[in-house]
Amino acid sequence: MGDYGRNPEFGVFPEPMADPPDRVERLVRAADRAGLDLVGIQDHPYQRRFYDTWTLISYLVAKTERVRFFPDVANLPLRPPAMLAKAAASLDILSGGRVEIGLGAGAFWEAIEAMGGTRLSPAEAVRSVEEAVQVMRLVWSEERSLRFDGEFYKLAGMRPGPRPAHDIGIWVGASGPRMLKLTGRLADGWVPSIGWAPPERLPDLHKRIDEAALEAGREPKEIRRVYNISGRIGSQHHGLLDGPLYHWTDQLTRFTLDLGMDTFIFWPSEDHERQIELFAQEVAPAVREAAATKRH
Repeated sequence: MGDYGRNPEFGVFPEPMADPPDRVERLVRAADRAGLDLVGIQDHPYQRRFYDTWTLISYLVAKTERVRFFPDVANLPLRPPAMLAKAAASLDILSGGRVEIGLGAGAFWEAIEAMGGTRLSPAEAVRSVEEAVQVMRLVWSEERSLRFDGEFYKLAGMRPGPRPAHDIGIWVGASGPRMLKLTGRLADGWVPSIGWAPPERLPDLHKRIDEAALEAGREPKEIRRVYNISGRIGSQHHGLLDGPLYHWTDQLTRFTLDLGMDTFIFWPSEDHERQIELFAQEVAPAVREAAATKRH
């Protein structure tokens, strides 16, 4: 574990708050104008103050020009994978290849059950994600008729299509040992958040993913490492991600070269539009340059 050699990418993690109705659109437009790569939007449909994530992403795609979108991460117990794959492929075509999928096993089970979802044990949740990855890739395939007979999901002659405009990545939000192994075996990316995966934990978590990848005949560098982060750019205080521009550059360069992360999805703690601009126009290019210089 260390530097996997991937070029860093940068994005934003706006809350999908419905009140005021245009706030999230303003923030995402700012991210698009500033040249960020990605927008990740959390998926908690049982949260009464939130828009539905997939509807919101579909709306925002039409309001932007270049930024890519992904649910960070999709709530699998409430989103059947065949339907999620169909929706993602459709939007990927309509957007010119600007959709990826973050996928989660589910949390807040009481709220999920309240919406008609099924509570799963930890082991069942892992198996459901494994099946969902297989189902989604089938739906994006060139097969003429799809059949899948799983424990949680079934396809009985589904005719897939249209195919997405690009190879959509499936990035798994994983923390437990079984989910980390699944990520290494099957996923295109891993999506931890700094709150439950602080920098000091990353080496051990990467190790579990990498060992599973190697056992499956994969190269660990094939797996994108997407880090949800939060903090404040420009203050004089030096917290982990709270400080002046050079402090942010140093920290994210360290995360890239020493701790294996390659994609940073930022949620500012205050002054959101200005912080997004600083992140895109000052921090991102400085980290890209520092990483490229040190690699050479």
